[in-house]
Amino acid sequence: MSRYYTEEQAQRALQLGSSTLFEASGLNCAADPAIKAVWRGMGVAAPAYPLACSPGDNLALHLALEKVPEGSVLVVTTDNFIAGYWGEVLTVAAQAAGVKGLIIDGGVRDIAAVQKRGFPLYSRGIAVRGTIKASYKSVGEPVSFTGISVAAGDLVVADDDGIVVIPAQEVARVLEASEQREAKEQAMMQKLEAGSTTVDLMSLAHWRTQ
Repeated sequence: MSRYYTEEQAQRALQLGSSTLFEASGLNCAADPAIKAVWRGMGVAAPAYPLACSPGDNLALHLALEKVPEGSVLVVTTDNFIAGYWGEVLTVAAQAAGVKGLIIDGGVRDIAAVQKRGFPLYSRGIAVRGTIKASYKSVGEPVSFTGISVAAGDLVVADDDGIVVIPAQEVARVLEASEQREAKEQAMMQKLEAGSTTVDLMSLAHWRTQ
């Protein structure tokens, strides 16, 4: 998994959810919200394996599947070029290599087939148009993904709310802060169920109209 965090910690991060992790982290770690789960109910928490495709070219993905550590999630920048970089063939290859999911700022296709295989996809869009295989920018090296830095081994957590990428060395701290936030929110919800209001609990009474 990582020398900085365990599989159990990664799964706990997924249970806490991307929103809680982001709010508790104090980091610039949220991906562009335009990159969404292709279908709802997906979730993945795993070490990042970053790569950079040339626009309209998916060669980097093919090369990555020969190198990616088992248990990783691919985080792919394409300079926001929408095309069908990924489909059923690469999904089969990825699952055989132990890859847990794909997060891409470009496009994907073969959606029904990939969904049947249960492979988590997060993308900027769905595109019929395919890609060429002529060049690539990087495989396994750090990238800037929609304005956030991603290095191999950073913890990626993606769910229906969105995507966060937490630097590996920050995972333990962020998890502790997230647990504290979760506990505070659970206590608040118990008080709401007992009849308190959010205005009172959040000290917003001074905003009440007179």
